[in-house]
Amino acid sequence: MRRLLFRLLWLSLLVVLLAGGTSAWWLLSPIPLKTPLVDLSIEPGTRPREVAQAVQAAGAEVSPTLLFWWFRLSGQSRLIKAGSYELEPGITPRALLAKLARGDQAQGAVSLIEGWSFRQFRAAVAKEKDLRPDSAGLSDEALMEKLGRPGIAPEGRFFPDTYTYGKGSSDLHLMDRALRAMDRHLAQAWNQRQPDSVLRTPEDALTLASIVEKETGRASDRPLISAVFHNRLRIGMPLQTDPTVIYGMGTAFDGNLRRADLRADTPWNTYTRNGLPPTPIAMPGKAALLAAVQPAQSKAFYFVARGDGSSQFSENLDDHNRAVNKFQRGQ
Repeated sequence: MRRLLFRLLWLSLLVVLLAGGTSAWWLLSPIPLKTPLVDLSIEPGTRPREVAQAVQAAGAEVSPTLLFWWFRLSGQSRLIKAGSYELEPGITPRALLAKLARGDQAQGAVSLIEGWSFRQFRAAVAKEKDLRPDSAGLSDEALMEKLGRPGIAPEGRFFPDTYTYGKGSSDLHLMDRALRAMDRHLAQAWNQRQPDSVLRTPEDALTLASIVEKETGRASDRPLISAVFHNRLRIGMPLQTDPTVIYGMGTAFDGNLRRADLRADTPWNTYTRNGLPPTPIAMPGKAALLAAVQPAQSKAFYFVARGDGSSQFSENLDDHNRAVNKFQRGQ
């Protein structure tokens, strides 16, 4: 009996040793790939067993069962991060897990520019071939509802910046990041507003910032341009700013703003209506947000472009008319 137990013990030990050697060989052996690069997408909340299945489904010729048990026995299965990954030739099960645990994703990037309209924002996102187009076909209203902001106009609500993303991730996720980024920057700017500001709400600040963004040719002029609009708002004078008129014209604007356009009433025509327009007209950047709540100390009520990117500011209409004749009419 003892002899039999002794033989069984040695046999068990031999099996363990062989299994260990085989496991080590498997962990360090390259995983065959069906294509030169395999794109692997892991959605948030995916369980380790489903991750292993996704690896095989993506084009890696590996046993999902073996891969799952490797994830589990390694103690790192909970470290696997959602995202989009590229599996290159030569990758081993051991290297794969390390990649997933680090979150070493394949990334793309999209730049959203200060002063863009929401229409331009959507067009730029739609051009990103590596983003999953979950917003395609959604109206602006439906899109905002998807993002948890039903009834909120989308214009100006997204912060212009460069956003990296995992390839294959949802465009709605990127939009949500830009939306929350604007929330943060707007809140920070609003907390720095001047005590005597004529702006009543953060939404007022966002709208004014969008106008400042569109009117500014030289960055240093932003606080002065903001001061002009603050001064006008304070006395109830129309803002009379061309970019709002152009925005209200929508696709009817052909690049030329005519006197008839200035007289044609729309909710955004600040020549025919007093106060701020009902929504922002573009995506303002951080500097424009800050200028909107911290205007320069100035008595100017007018400004005109000099032709070099800067503006000439005037405190009264006579000086403004002379500036217009000089810089716009060459008189």
